[in-house]
Amino acid sequence: MSAPAHTATYAEEVIARCKKLATFSEDPGSTRRLFLSPPMHDVHREISGWMRQLGAEVSIDAAGNLRGLYPSARPDAPRLLIGSHLDTVPNAGAYDGVLGVVLAIALLQALQGRKLPFAIEIVSFSEEEGVRFGTPFIGSRALVGRLDEKLLDREDPRGVSVRQAIRDFGLNPNEIPQASLNENTLAYLEFHIEQGPVLEKLGRPLAAVEAIAGQTRLEFTFVGQSNHAGTTPMNLRYDAIAGAARWICAVEQLAHGTPGMVATVGMVEAKPGAVNVIAGEARVTLDLRHGSDSAREQAVRSLIRKAEEIAARRGLTVKRKLLVEQQAVAMDPFLVAEIEEAIRKAGCEPHRMVSGAGHDAMILAEQVPAAMIFLRTPGGISHHPAESVGVEDVAKAIDCGLHLLDQLAATPFPQSRTQRA
Repeated sequence: MSAPAHTATYAEEVIARCKKLATFSEDPGSTRRLFLSPPMHDVHREISGWMRQLGAEVSIDAAGNLRGLYPSARPDAPRLLIGSHLDTVPNAGAYDGVLGVVLAIALLQALQGRKLPFAIEIVSFSEEEGVRFGTPFIGSRALVGRLDEKLLDREDPRGVSVRQAIRDFGLNPNEIPQASLNENTLAYLEFHIEQGPVLEKLGRPLAAVEAIAGQTRLEFTFVGQSNHAGTTPMNLRYDAIAGAARWICAVEQLAHGTPGMVATVGMVEAKPGAVNVIAGEARVTLDLRHGSDSAREQAVRSLIRKAEEIAARRGLTVKRKLLVEQQAVAMDPFLVAEIEEAIRKAGCEPHRMVSGAGHDAMILAEQVPAAMIFLRTPGGISHHPAESVGVEDVAKAIDCGLHLLDQLAATPFPQSRTQRA
């Protein structure tokens, strides 16, 4: 099936719909929609209407994921999942997460009632960002059976637990096991804005994501001795923040020298924090990511050694605490190759890249083949009201998606998760 001539019209509607959903917010004048917050009811109502018009059977599972099943011609056919998340960060843009859901609906529109050898299930995840409860992927964890009692008991800053938030939304947390993936699930696909500047720099609208980077987050505390800023000679100081600063420069230098690596010291806290007092303690964070776990782990070890060396030279001590250790997740090679071919058929030069950000696809990949398609992000801006997409790029994404559906319908794709295992 070739892409319809009116794909651009679908693309314009996708952008308009994303902008409309952005108005459903906890904050007047900006977009903030956390896990199962009241405006999520409005979003569900709007998206449900769009899916029902296309013949999809709509439901909300006990984790608050909105799901729409577009049937195959065969009642026993396997299903292909396409989706993304509906929650946002505070002061968000209109496209992160939501675009992937609305694009999936546009693909159903473009099918114009045509049935495929597999059903299509659109999954709009209730939570991915981790803002409300400090733990991401609540929605997709439910599909792979990882929404456990400990997570359900986790509380937000107001003392409301995940379990209670589910009840407050009108759902029954005891039914969460029923949210698990259907045993006849073929795969999971996710369209998402890149959230970075790479595709714009390359001049390409789309990319196939070949992996989601592994991530390590650490907290380092350099400890020296506080003293008077005016009376302590420079050679008799044990300045914790000066030691931390030297280490921060080493972090940047290592990342610049390692292709594909990004490293960020995102928080620096000095104590006692007075302008006329030498800092006796400096706490800094490290966020280090790479598509190769071995490269990431080697870099972490190197930076730990560097922190210890700097501290020893300056008469300081340093201690560390591991905050996050997340392995890299490879996307399914078959799907990545099919996406590249679909991008080519849509008239674009294929490009593969690693996602530096985490996505629901990394959770679904635990149980089914998963893959992602990135769309160019103008200016590389995301998690900000200035976040945007181009109508031409959205049209190319729809073209790509239609070609991909045709390719999967015509190939000996794995017939079930059980057979794959």
